[in-house]
Amino acid sequence: MKLFKLLSLCLLTLSVSSFALETIEVEQKNKEFSEKEITIKQGDKVKFTNQDPFFHNVFSLSDAKFFDLGSFPKGEFKEVTFEEAGEVEVECAIHPNMKMTIKVEKK
Repeated sequence: MKLFKLLSLCLLTLSVSSFALETIEVEQKNKEFSEKEITIKQGDKVKFTNQDPFFHNVFSLSDAKFFDLGSFPKGEFKEVTFEEAGEVEVECAIHPNMKMTIKVEKK
């Protein structure tokens, strides 16, 4: 019976903590990210939305989060979940002047 209560408490804790996760939107417009720097928590998502009439290719080579979203056109978005704490430098492979920083804090 104690094991069942412990497992129930763990599942409840996991389900409640998942509701606390956020999705933060960062737009690409006028060959710039809408934010130069944001701070998020581990497990949060960042939604990259292209508002320009041309393609963007958002990527990061950072140790805390390595990703390449590929090219996507106006009106489309891609999301990235940040599991590890640390600093993530984000760029656009098509527009080298587009840069931003995402600081991921521990929960």
